[in-house]
Amino acid sequence: MSIPPTNDELKTHGTAPLPHNLYARERIDLSGSWRFLVDPVERGLRNQYPRYTIPRDEKQQPLGGLLVEYDWDSAPAITVPGDWNTQSNPRLFWYEGLAWYRRHIAAPAQLAPGQRVFLYFEAANYRSHIYLNGEKLGVHEGGFTPFAFEVTGRLKAIGANSLVVGVDSKRQFGNVPGSDADWFNYGGITRPVWLVITPGSFIQHYSLALSEHAGREIITATVRLDGAHSADAAVTIRIPELKLETIVRTDAQGCATFKLFPAPGALARWSPESPKLYAVIIATDTDRIEDRIGFRTIAVRGDDIILNGRSIFLRGISIHEERIGIREDDGGRKLDWNDARRLLTEAKALGCNFVRLAHYPHSEKMTRLADELGLLVWSEIPVYQEDIPYTDPHTLKLARRMQSDNIARDQNRASVIIWSVANETPLTSARLAFLRTLIADARAQDPSRLISAALNRSPNGSDREIVIDDPLGEHLDVLAYNTYIGWYGALSPADIPSVTWRTIYHKPLLLSEFGTDAKCGTRGQKESRWTEEYQAWFYEQTLAGASRTPWIKGLSPWILKDFRSPRRFRADYQNYWNRKGLISETGERKQAWQVLHDFYTNNDNPP
Repeated sequence: MSIPPTNDELKTHGTAPLPHNLYARERIDLSGSWRFLVDPVERGLRNQYPRYTIPRDEKQQPLGGLLVEYDWDSAPAITVPGDWNTQSNPRLFWYEGLAWYRRHIAAPAQLAPGQRVFLYFEAANYRSHIYLNGEKLGVHEGGFTPFAFEVTGRLKAIGANSLVVGVDSKRQFGNVPGSDADWFNYGGITRPVWLVITPGSFIQHYSLALSEHAGREIITATVRLDGAHSADAAVTIRIPELKLETIVRTDAQGCATFKLFPAPGALARWSPESPKLYAVIIATDTDRIEDRIGFRTIAVRGDDIILNGRSIFLRGISIHEERIGIREDDGGRKLDWNDARRLLTEAKALGCNFVRLAHYPHSEKMTRLADELGLLVWSEIPVYQEDIPYTDPHTLKLARRMQSDNIARDQNRASVIIWSVANETPLTSARLAFLRTLIADARAQDPSRLISAALNRSPNGSDREIVIDDPLGEHLDVLAYNTYIGWYGALSPADIPSVTWRTIYHKPLLLSEFGTDAKCGTRGQKESRWTEEYQAWFYEQTLAGASRTPWIKGLSPWILKDFRSPRRFRADYQNYWNRKGLISETGERKQAWQVLHDFYTNNDNPP
């Protein structure tokens, strides 16, 4: 087992090492009402004209009244967390660009000597500029992973502290994702913000995983400390229910490696049928943290996926991080615990044991609930289609950091079994080199999970013959393929039984996407596109075809819920919604929902 980049490497991002396991930490919630200013001309970033720059503190009054054009106190309010597109002025629905947030915060009361304070963002989309009391803390790029800045000693103990955050949601070539993603670009501070309080020397990261050695179960663990007294420190790991406890001292870098040996037969393995979680306690002389962790093994054997030593078929569905709304104009990126639970319980009701969280790291609420509910997870970073400059070192650096941050955050979630490095990327040598780097990183950081990517159509195939020979497949543990035969192209669902599949790899295959659009309530003959009947027919034919292909070991159809997308122009059926959901944007089930439900619930291992 490995650990994420060193703390010195993390600091080169302009951020501090993230205190691991946010939910077990002492913290202050900064959610609620913030002041909000839209800055489409990016005046607030023009540092060459500092007199015109948006104020970094609460109320800079310039000489000569040069800044009369704005005023924080009269600025409208916005709720954090949440996107500005769906909760603010309707004129901002399509806005992509820079906007500024401000709120006053108080320093934590009665800090103990040596305690540290971190400003922790669960996510903000996409590029964030952070200022405290007029001084810039740094910049973070990326819309879906957490980041933090240490503010120890920088908060005024008496009076209010001004926190100003500029968030730029603008899509552009070179970002990850790029400028042409097929999902809505929700802008803003989309996940919660916290002040996190730690001891001076604290448990910065830990990871535990189950493996087998010489017929025995072994729990291996790594722990890393951060702070002045991290070297040669005693670290204890306890799993009380298993009567396990061991103490290891850290090395010069503050890292400790453990091996724990449960008594034979004592460990209950985590599985979708029995999602057992154990209390795990990690402690030092200065810090103590507790987590609930499940233990299971995942591997491949030939074209089988092996969970806890047994072959499993992944009965899945794809999901975007977009809440089920009360009405069509509701929804958005803000996802509280109830919203996340509603999405995942709908997947469970469908008969799923697996969810593909596409096309970017979802909220930590989703993976923690997946642990609790017994849903296996595919977790993905937004290296998406052709709109990525695969030869650009900056873009590769971004993707590597996003992947590392995603793995570090969710490395202890038993539900996560697959790290995906990409979706539908072009067959070029530059792309292959780019993705091979990500795969090598993932294996080094977390060798306990499988690696995949959703592959594109091969030029060696045809409408009636699917060929999987992408050279990337050599480097993946699990192949995955997106197919829309019967929706895009000349064929209809009636042709699906005649389609053949061929692969050059002896590896398990997932149908990571398939589906058709159907507007909920639109009815007609099964041959009529956009109807629920057509979608249900498509599912019947595709599922029958999958059953005839024995090396297909899982499905994650596209998609659980209709979701917003700027690519979907048709006013009569879409109106900027991708209608491939099995439920509507307000949670109404379409006919195809029942088709997939029956297939999953009547077949434990469908093929």
